[in-house]
Amino acid sequence: MYDIVIVGGGPAGQSAAIFTSKAGLKTLVIDNEKGLTQRALLKNHYGIEEISGTALVETGRKQAERFGTEFVKAQVTNVHKNGEAFDIQTEDGASYSASQVILATGSNAKLAQTIGLKTKDGREKFVKTVIEADESGHTNIDGIWAAGVAAGVSVHTIITSGDGAQKAINLISELKGERYVDHDKLPAV
Repeated sequence: MYDIVIVGGGPAGQSAAIFTSKAGLKTLVIDNEKGLTQRALLKNHYGIEEISGTALVETGRKQAERFGTEFVKAQVTNVHKNGEAFDIQTEDGASYSASQVILATGSNAKLAQTIGLKTKDGREKFVKTVIEADESGHTNIDGIWAAGVAAGVSVHTIITSGDGAQKAINLISELKGERYVDHDKLPAV
């Protein structure tokens, strides 16, 4: 049983995983490794002069793993409520259980529609459908959150990674019952 299962291992999903794992929540990222970021060359990502999308995703994964995030390569086919938890099924027949789910599926809204989430028209040129979510990331199914392009934010990696972090902070804050803040300090010299 995981506290959080994140579907999608691009910038939004991995950024969310960094925060949830660092906050002590048992986190699993299920990713089909077909995200659009892997084909990008990024020259507009703050703090990085130039990086390939593949390198950005690899670095994000290492960061998340350092805090305890587990990763599984699989295609999620369905998510359904089972009492107080969610069952997450994959194409290969595996099943995972979690208290909360974050969908960070990029431009693919098929899973959201299968689950029964409300969707709406996307605003980006190549993103036709996005998940309807409030500002915090809540969808119409309590316990399922939407982040990144899947939630309708711009396809730019700097924006999707920030959105994944924001949705994770909102989720952690709700679970803890108070606003969660994660700031590290440089060690005293």
